Amino acid sequence: MMSRSMALGLYLAWSARGGKGFAERKLRERLAEGKEDVARIDERRGIAGRARPVGPLIWFHAASVGESVALLELIRHLIEDRSDLSILVTTGTVTSAGVMADRLPERAFHQYLPLDARPFVRRFLDHWRPDVAVWTESELWPALICETKARAIPMVLLNARMSKASHDRWRFLRGMARSLLQRFDRALVQDSLTEIYLRRLGLPIDRMEVTGTLKEGAAALPVKPAELETMRAEIGGRPVWVAASTHPGEEEMVLEAHRIAIRTNPRLLLILVPRHPDRGNEIAALLDAGDWAYTRRSIGEGPEAETTVYLADTMGELGLWYRLAPVSFVGGSWEPIGGHNPFEPASLGSAILHGPYVTNFVDIYQRLTEARAARLVSAPQTLAEAVDDLLSPDRAAAMAHAAWEVVSSGADVTERAKAVLLDMLDAAEAGRGARG
Repeated sequence: MMSRSMALGLYLAWSARGGKGFAERKLRERLAEGKEDVARIDERRGIAGRARPVGPLIWFHAASVGESVALLELIRHLIEDRSDLSILVTTGTVTSAGVMADRLPERAFHQYLPLDARPFVRRFLDHWRPDVAVWTESELWPALICETKARAIPMVLLNARMSKASHDRWRFLRGMARSLLQRFDRALVQDSLTEIYLRRLGLPIDRMEVTGTLKEGAAALPVKPAELETMRAEIGGRPVWVAASTHPGEEEMVLEAHRIAIRTNPRLLLILVPRHPDRGNEIAALLDAGDWAYTRRSIGEGPEAETTVYLADTMGELGLWYRLAPVSFVGGSWEPIGGHNPFEPASLGSAILHGPYVTNFVDIYQRLTEARAARLVSAPQTLAEAVDDLLSPDRAAAMAHAAWEVVSSGADVTERAKAVLLDMLDAAEAGRGARG
């Protein structure tokens, strides 16, 4: 039986009556502070920005960038398994919306989460009618949870994480916490401490499962075996590193690092891979100005004996370059772009170096750093030193192995989450069929 809470009842009554006015004032404040998307502000009122797709729909809510990025591989697996399935992802920040727009696969789309006023929430749920609702980590909006449960939509708490500080805050509203948590049908939690905290707050132990952290353990990027063998032969026994997915302003810094590194490693080859291959001419001009000995992939050239920089200005070949290079600098991280996916080199045995701007993948980089599988480099000098250090096969192999362990451990968690969600979706569809 679901427990009752006076505090929750009062909150829901306020959310139904005064919550709308408060939410409108909050939206005006956030708009003035530049924290909302003006063009999509109605989504925060529960007014959908697009039609509901036909067929089954799983709704994921993630608070912001880190939580939403961690869902991407799971979403890809779900869509691959069910050709009729669509995925709705909601977040509450402009940054996360931009990341999702760039990275969500086909049949998955983003909307902003409505503020927790019951009129907004009801409008949102009436439009989308999700078959399964999934909350990630620990962001719990009371009206949204209660209205979702009232519609008999199966609810999952996924990748659940709770700190001691969060647990202690909820203890002052223990009845409200219990009532909210008991509305979840399943909870996949990151660790045993979170399980203890959630059990203390009222989530039944038989609904919880400790699975570990959901990570974006992406499948390895593809490669053409013949291309790989050809390139290996052309490089020969030379030491090599790659600067991948670079942006304007980063190539100059990478080249400065490379010039430092070749003082102690004269045969060192840099494979320079711009994020946008159509910048090839621009980067070639930069190489000419620096008097670099370079060759260029887009015009059919390979690396020659005297080549110092190989400009790989083609699309879709990162799987080739990461396999060839034991050391990778992942771009978009020396300029305030937010970084690019570090699991791509990690899954292919390349040690990972990155700059300070990794907001798109902050949780992933944190896990890799804790595992000593990635290293922050803040300037050309420190990048050159890191490349020089990791040209030692033992050191590069140790980092690459640590990164692989992070990637591979995430794959099991992803598979388990997929199985749970598809089982719940099947049960929900069967229940609808039985009702008529």
